[in-house]
Amino acid sequence: MTYGLLALVADSSAAMGAQDLFVQGSYLVASILFILGLRSLTRPADARLGMQQAALGMLFAVVGTLLNHEIITYQWIIIGLVIGAAAGYPMAMKIEMTAMPQFIAFSHAFGAIAATLVGIVEYRHAYAPGAEGLTPGLTGGTAAALGFEVLFGALTVTGSFMAFGKLQELITGRPITFRGQNALNLLLMAVAFGCLTMLVLHPETAWAFYAMVGLALFLGVSMVLPIGGGDMPVVVSLLNSYAGLAAAATGFAIGNNVLIIAGALEGAGGFILSMMMSKAMNRSFGNVIFGAFGATPASSAKKVGEARESKTITPEDAALQLAYAGSVVIIPGYGMAVAQAQHVCRELHELIQKQGGDVKYAIHPVAGRMPGHLNVILSEAGIDYGALLTDVDDANRVLNTADIAVIIGANDIVNPDAEDDKGSPLYGMPIFRPWTARTVYVIKRGKGTGFSGVENPLFFKDNTLMLYGDAKGVLGNLIKEIKALDEGH
Repeated sequence: MTYGLLALVADSSAAMGAQDLFVQGSYLVASILFILGLRSLTRPADARLGMQQAALGMLFAVVGTLLNHEIITYQWIIIGLVIGAAAGYPMAMKIEMTAMPQFIAFSHAFGAIAATLVGIVEYRHAYAPGAEGLTPGLTGGTAAALGFEVLFGALTVTGSFMAFGKLQELITGRPITFRGQNALNLLLMAVAFGCLTMLVLHPETAWAFYAMVGLALFLGVSMVLPIGGGDMPVVVSLLNSYAGLAAAATGFAIGNNVLIIAGALEGAGGFILSMMMSKAMNRSFGNVIFGAFGATPASSAKKVGEARESKTITPEDAALQLAYAGSVVIIPGYGMAVAQAQHVCRELHELIQKQGGDVKYAIHPVAGRMPGHLNVILSEAGIDYGALLTDVDDANRVLNTADIAVIIGANDIVNPDAEDDKGSPLYGMPIFRPWTARTVYVIKRGKGTGFSGVENPLFFKDNTLMLYGDAKGVLGNLIKEIKALDEGH
């Protein structure tokens, strides 16, 4: 009988060992695929492959986790999978590309909720009385991991919901500020880290744990309130970084290797992207986070008292010039995305090419409401990546010899004040110079300012002509007129 029991234990251990080996192997494959996916995403032509690699990696990670021998019952896991799939799939399929930034912010919030809840449950479990009235407790290292998890997780929850509200225009996109706001935020952050320190030194101090959660939830709101809509791409990217840090901390807390790797990749990638976007605007990272950019519409002293009128052009005249242009550079902005004009833009592109003209697209690094927003929208319309100019200097060299520059729903990224007016909040930001082309067409819904709230002198230059109206409708009229020219010949 003794030998029988030993054999049973040996068989169980072997099975457990094989199962654990499969789980860790799945995590390894998932991690490799995540890294390959990130590498592919750095090249536009391979971006779709990168997403497929990352999705396959997530499949391996999920399967490996579901086979973990520590799972007692699958009841709640199955319920969660069903609810998540039922909610997530329709949302992802029906979401418009123009709403993708706020959808990403919304998704960050729920990912952060998961991480925060895991941290809270792990802490409560560690100090729940056992069968003999004892509590297992936490080591300082585990307490530090749980602390980071709930701190960055809770901050990301409310911060992401705030970003979603601003992008969806449920709340104002203008910065909401008050005197001493930055000092208060820094003070509260210091108190939160003080609670974290207390937790590491004395893990059983429950009040420090829950006070830190509450402060983090409040900071998520108060740190996003003073940031304007124009800086939301940086904020979404930064919140992505926070979510990654929370996920990595979760991995350390529960001993999950794939969470550590994936979280570290997301945390580092999001932070680097935020820094790169700040650099693309020629602003410090601190200025984006604490500068309340766009709080009040700015006006330069040299514009005071000036009464200027922009010049307009009819679609018929504009179509005539576009039909015979040798080179055209299209500069899209968020207005094109809102109007969902990418498909008619491609049709106009093809008509100009048919007439013998060359068409390029100048894509600014911070155009749209998230990194690569316009690249994705144009790709969805079937526009080849080879036609995209994503470097500002390269685009300006092409613009310098272009016959026509067509601006579709862009504003701040083509504002000359960024180079000419030291009093402008845009000063120093790398911009496109469409006015160096022979003629500039600006397709714009109305006469309002951009995200920054400053007037754009480009609209009053001698070679700038305005086409007011919805971008999709204006482009449709241009297409109709060019086709009419073809039929007339």
